[in-house]
Amino acid sequence: MRHRKSGRKFSRSSSHRRAMFRNILSSLIIEERITTTDAKAKEVRRLADKLITIAKKGDLHSRRRAISKLSSKDAVAKLFDNLGPRFKDRHGGYTRILKAGTRHGDAAPMCIVEWTDRPSQAADIEDDGE
Repeated sequence: MRHRKSGRKFSRSSSHRRAMFRNILSSLIIEERITTTDAKAKEVRRLADKLITIAKKGDLHSRRRAISKLSSKDAVAKLFDNLGPRFKDRHGGYTRILKAGTRHGDAAPMCIVEWTDRPSQAADIEDDGE
């Protein structure tokens, strides 16, 4: 039975899974919007929200914890200098997941993951259409 076991395995080893999420989180922090599969987006949301909570503290121990979770020091710098202060007054719910249809090759459901203080992609599409 799989009771009380959180997280998805994605048919990968634990080291591969950890490396994959480090790369996805670094891309989300640097680019502020990424496109990925539905299941990966839901896992990344959990990890990204925890990283923002760490960044809101802003002390040295928090920075070292974030460095251990991320692969890029540029991402850590942006996390603490930009994103942490941006979400200082918000209590959770830092990411937004938008459905983006299916992938052409294998029909996997795709999603867009972005920070909630950005305008949504639907607003971007409406602005481009006018």
